[in-house]
Amino acid sequence: MKLHELHDNEGATKKRKRVGRGAGSGMGKTGGRGIKGQKSRSGVAIKGFEGGQMPLYQRLPKRGFTKPNRKKFAVVNLGLIQKFIDDKKLDAGAAITEDALLACGLVRRKLDGVRILAKGDISAKVTLEVTGASKSAVDAVEKAGGSLTITTAQAAE
Repeated sequence: MKLHELHDNEGATKKRKRVGRGAGSGMGKTGGRGIKGQKSRSGVAIKGFEGGQMPLYQRLPKRGFTKPNRKKFAVVNLGLIQKFIDDKKLDAGAAITEDALLACGLVRRKLDGVRILAKGDISAKVTLEVTGASKSAVDAVEKAGGSLTITTAQAAE
């Protein structure tokens, strides 16, 4: 096969409809825009406009609040920690800190700290030192014979 022999499947491409190119084209004169009115003119973008009626997005009540200083944690599941230990990417003998999780590639960036969640199960006896953890994650680690200490988040560097 040569480059000039390549072609698309039958019916895979369709010619673009050229609007306003004469009466014989079927899309001539007004070009499918009807007669007069705002939408027949160029430069019209009326997305949420409802003809002067109060638009839906303004009629609906505004609810909730976005906390400006909320903390964003990098989340790690116990099952992933176990997988990394099995693959010899993490050393279960040494204390697993946030920096160790970062170095092995389990966490891309620390953000406001690392939080451990209990998805998956852990069988290795590990010592974890992280910013946060769910209660069920702490229980699962202690059940496996390890320990999970929650450190206070360091001041913003």
